[in-house]
Amino acid sequence: MMLLLNHPLVLFVITLALLWIVSQIGAYFRKVSLDKDMDEEHFSLILGATLTLLGLMIGFTFAMAISRYDQRKDYEEREANAIGTEYVRLDLLSAASAAELRALLREYLDQRIVYYTNRDSELLRQTRAKTSQLQSELWSEVTASVTAQPNAPPNAVSALSGMNDVLNSEGYTEAAWLNRVPLAAWILLISIAAYCNFLLGYRAHGTTSLLLLVLPIALAISFFLIADIDSPRNGVIHVQPHNLESLSDSLRPH
Repeated sequence: MMLLLNHPLVLFVITLALLWIVSQIGAYFRKVSLDKDMDEEHFSLILGATLTLLGLMIGFTFAMAISRYDQRKDYEEREANAIGTEYVRLDLLSAASAAELRALLREYLDQRIVYYTNRDSELLRQTRAKTSQLQSELWSEVTASVTAQPNAPPNAVSALSGMNDVLNSEGYTEAAWLNRVPLAAWILLISIAAYCNFLLGYRAHGTTSLLLLVLPIALAISFFLIADIDSPRNGVIHVQPHNLESLSDSLRPH
């Protein structure tokens, strides 16, 4: 199931086919049903209530996906702010330490941009390993620079605090990218959609098969949009590291 959620276009095709088939099954059951004279008024009431529930479920799930997308955007901005602030705070250290740390920080920034824009799993694995290595080097260098100063003044200690913010922001970003719409919510949503299409097919017995495609198409597009927004690396809609890229351009030596 998670494989489908990571590929929104595949999810669109599969859910479209599934919902259309379920509606056809509903129409077939009505055709062979012994109860030809069902209560149309009550059945329409049940169908309307079920479709309303489905609409609410889609709205809630869409809101969940949007909130997670906004969270990823927010942490990208925070990460850029943390790196930019620490780059300036390095003036509080010795010139030699500041120069070395700034070179490492620019390299670290490049790796963070790759993390946002990369879709290749192997390159992503290498990026994470390189990022972890750079984090260790940055922390070791800044702690060594601060502790090397006897009775380090508060302004020098703030550089240590700023580096802590840089490293923490990466962890918050990683957690935000792993925060997805729960699988149980997807299963419930698709199950209700299938049930609605079955009822619609049962209710719309005698209509053309093309007409029974209307609701499956609308629902499949909705599922595609939700999955696309909720998928950080696949699909069409992504969090672009505009703040990190702008910071990288401003820190590039001229």
